[in-house]
Amino acid sequence: MKAQILDGKKVAEEVRAAIKKEVDEIKSKGGHIPGLAVVLVGENPASKVYVGQKEKKCKEVGFNSFLHKLPASTTEGELLKLIETLNNDKAVDGILVQLPLPQQIDSDKILKAIDPSKDVDGFHPMNMGYLVAGLPAVHPCTPKGIMYLLDAYGIEIEGKHAVVVGRSNIVGKPIAHLLLDRNATVTICHSRTKDLGAITRQADIIVAAVGRPRMITGSMVKEGAVVVDVGINRLEEGLVGDVDFETVGDVASWITPVPGGVGPLTIAMLLKNTLEAGRKSER
Repeated sequence: MKAQILDGKKVAEEVRAAIKKEVDEIKSKGGHIPGLAVVLVGENPASKVYVGQKEKKCKEVGFNSFLHKLPASTTEGELLKLIETLNNDKAVDGILVQLPLPQQIDSDKILKAIDPSKDVDGFHPMNMGYLVAGLPAVHPCTPKGIMYLLDAYGIEIEGKHAVVVGRSNIVGKPIAHLLLDRNATVTICHSRTKDLGAITRQADIIVAAVGRPRMITGSMVKEGAVVVDVGINRLEEGLVGDVDFETVGDVASWITPVPGGVGPLTIAMLLKNTLEAGRKSER
């Protein structure tokens, strides 16, 4: 058996095309154009690449893009002042502060300062709380992208046993709750889990988001499981995921590649969250 590919790149292109079509219609009617403000503090090379990608995709779909580049010496107070300005700017529907921030700035304080309705990353404690409670909220982009990808390929979720490997606030915890909301039985594993393979071998769906290269191997996956690899690990041979693609691909029914799986959908869902925020601001 050879796993079929869950092509995140292809699905993300379809999402962006649908968003562009809606924005074009908004423009033709003289409506409110969604606006995304991205804040980059410092010169972190990876952050600069991510911000560049987000800005490029924003322009592709016709959004207004507001990039704020601040020096690494920026104080917490200065950044809070900028966020307050963006919160009050009606042209801005979404605010994204690129992490990590310099050590003199408390990331939690910054994320809490963003207006929850403009929190297109879905990291504000209010949005996280609503998600846990099963209430309408802005969902974090990567977990939202995973759910969108599974739905795009008609992967059945209800009644399935989903094992999430990783417990971060960015991926592990929110994806577990989104799967629960869709009536999956969810087990969360992490770095302290004993005999991880014994648990993952029970899974119909595995979401690997632990940040360890090729941690999930073929012997840890049952025949026919669906495997979603969120990991992005830079090794000498290039980018690899948390899943050993070759051995797992021999037993899984569906698998995401790295790159080209979950990654493209993260930015696509950021655009989708911004579009949805823009719709609300028009009401």
